[in-house]
Amino acid sequence: MRDQAETLRLKMLKSQGELARSIAIVSGKGGVGKSNFSTNFAHALCLQGKKVIIVDMDIGMGNVHILLGMSSPYSLKDYLMGTREVSEVINDTPEGLAFISGGSGLDTVLEWSELMFERLLGAFEYLQKEYDFILFDMGAGATQRSIELIIAVDEVIVISTTEPTSITDAYSMMKFICLQDPNKKFHIVSNRVFKNEDGEDAVTRLQFAMQKFLQKETTVLGVLPEDPVVHKAVVGQRPFVLEYPNAPVSRRMLAIANSFADVKGEASQEKREGFLGKLRMMFTKGRG
Repeated sequence: MRDQAETLRLKMLKSQGELARSIAIVSGKGGVGKSNFSTNFAHALCLQGKKVIIVDMDIGMGNVHILLGMSSPYSLKDYLMGTREVSEVINDTPEGLAFISGGSGLDTVLEWSELMFERLLGAFEYLQKEYDFILFDMGAGATQRSIELIIAVDEVIVISTTEPTSITDAYSMMKFICLQDPNKKFHIVSNRVFKNEDGEDAVTRLQFAMQKFLQKETTVLGVLPEDPVVHKAVVGQRPFVLEYPNAPVSRRMLAIANSFADVKGEASQEKREGFLGKLRMMFTKGRG
């Protein structure tokens, strides 16, 4: 009864506002700086006056809250298990960024029950009405459930480095998603780049492969340099765009966020309204 009452209450909130752009941030492999990108990109969007929330979808092994230097008493897992309400798992940074932790120290494998899925839909419905951007920081690689969420969102940002294995894995991830949803909007970022020309070459190769083999156009958001302030910021548990705003990597990140925020995105309001329906269809497919 309490869940039904909360769902009705949440539906009343911001009912006339434009729905959020939903973006999955992915990588083909770990170690490319995906979560660090997510936290800094989110803060950079906030600096543009946008209302942003990160949802750490690496349930039980998330590290977004660590990168933000904050503790999170409750996680997405607590909400899905029904022990907490959505308002209790949303945290706010002093700078105005909101986040939902995936939690850490996973002790049990999370199996998606019908109730948990319904709660997930309820949470996303709320977030769509409350924020301008929902950033889903996905776990590295691909699982059945993560792919289903990625297919449902409006846009996908793919993080790669200049290493050949990272480029190959990023292409494989995009190919897998594209084959299931040819209309998905992809953005590419080359991260941890030592030479700018190497980063430009990496994203060009990805663009070329997607166009040649899948007839799919992609957008390059930018190239982020390897910068010593990134390591310092991680150790200090502070986003580098806030701690070192004049560093080369911070200026690049701010430029990426500025251009991204200025574009409305290909997903129309009608399509965004279909996000939850699409997610429901993906999650229930094959359940009988």
